[in-house]
Amino acid sequence: MNRVDHLLWTLAEECAEVAQRASKAARFGLEEVQPGQEFTNAERLMHEYADLIGIMDVLVRDGIITFPHDFNERVRNKRDRFDKFLERSKEHGRLD
Repeated sequence: MNRVDHLLWTLAEECAEVAQRASKAARFGLEEVQPGQEFTNAERLMHEYADLIGIMDVLVRDGIITFPHDFNERVRNKRDRFDKFLERSKEHGRLD
């Protein structure tokens, strides 16, 4: 394994940790503090997000990946698609 492989595996792990914390927050609530923990699920989700962004920053900093020219547009498009499908879920009675 080389450094790029290591970074990509770390990125995959961080994505999984964000997904796991989101799942816990959905199941037990954003304000829940798990036994033996000092932070809420919301705080822990943001901690995992920070770890994910940190690895992405290393990949960008080292020139392994680059931002596409339309990155901000892609972010806006994702938000728009989310809103569209949220409304569709409401229309189908799947969302309060």
